[in-house]
Amino acid sequence: MQAEKIMNEQDQWLEAGRVEDIPRQGARVVRTPDGDIAVFRTADDEIFALRDKCPHKGGPLSQGIVSDKRVACPLHDWKISLDSGLAVAPDEGCAARFPVKVDNGSILLSLVPDEGCPNS
Repeated sequence: MQAEKIMNEQDQWLEAGRVEDIPRQGARVVRTPDGDIAVFRTADDEIFALRDKCPHKGGPLSQGIVSDKRVACPLHDWKISLDSGLAVAPDEGCAARFPVKVDNGSILLSLVPDEGCPNS
């Protein structure tokens, strides 16, 4: 998915496609200079974005299975919460979470990750 800058440099928001471009319970990857970001769509049409890298062994979360508000890493089945980026207990770790907005069906993605996820 190609991301197009639509706001000023300070805001660092990108247009990352449309909601209908992502299948329900699926993901698309947005490539950025700082690394890939996985944009997920739940069965309820909620949109989330995480660094496309599992905190365990770096597996591509965008290739995982989405269930409710979680994604299962395709390498070792770690469950990562889409709304926080945190691994589900008993596993520990965090994938950086990126703010998203939906405006008339367009997904707007911030390139600045939320704080609270060390080493991501």
